[in-house]
Amino acid sequence: MPEGDSVVRVARRLDAALAGQVLVRGELRWPNLGGTDLAGVAVVGNATHGKHLLTRLADGRTLHTHLRMEGRWRVVRTTDLAPRGTSRADRSPQVRAVLATAGWTCLGFDLGLMDLVPTRDEHLVVGHLGPDVLAPELDVPAAGGRILAQGARGIGEVLLDQTVVAGLGTIYMTETLWALRVWPWAPAGQLGDDVAEGLVRTSRALMLRSVEARTPTATGDTRRPSSVFGRDRRPCPRCGTPVARAEVGTAPTARRVFYCPSCQRAP
Repeated sequence: MPEGDSVVRVARRLDAALAGQVLVRGELRWPNLGGTDLAGVAVVGNATHGKHLLTRLADGRTLHTHLRMEGRWRVVRTTDLAPRGTSRADRSPQVRAVLATAGWTCLGFDLGLMDLVPTRDEHLVVGHLGPDVLAPELDVPAAGGRILAQGARGIGEVLLDQTVVAGLGTIYMTETLWALRVWPWAPAGQLGDDVAEGLVRTSRALMLRSVEARTPTATGDTRRPSSVFGRDRRPCPRCGTPVARAEVGTAPTARRVFYCPSCQRAP
């Protein structure tokens, strides 16, 4: 699943194509939004909260989308969608949203969630989330306090809970815990202020490094550097111990975690 850094990069790409421009085409291929036509509406800009994308429109509405596991946005020149038979990308049954200006067309493939709400009511779709780790105004001590308030819950599970802090997925949970030598199942409430705040600062720093990277892949994302994620049985770059793989949380929401049994020992 894309994490907060990926969504910020998507927002920037969509801004470059749409912000300040009037849509010449705006189709939402979603069960309860199929009759919506956004043509003629200007795009104010794109914002994010954790893994959620908020496309704000000049008519006072916000298009709220989430990539879930398979979603992606593709930006193409509008002229590239001139009639070419059935091969046109915008005709794909996987496309859930088409937002186009005279110059650029943004295609939302396999989006996992879509709402169109008054901008003043954005809190109805993202208000249940914890503070965004990448938000410029992030209050680190307050975010750390939310982690400590989780008590006996394992810290790996807690960092993935978007209602505690928003934006982290399995990659940044794994890399953050390894960076601070924290055992993935350590009770969150026993970590102490310094460690809890350190987890917030470290995850934020790692994600910002990805956001600002200049090495995009063919899909427009970046290749994140990995110390332990996806490297089970390979040597820990810090001590050489083989990296282990396990799970945090409980079924059906358990998620994989990679850790060093030596650097991240159980307390």
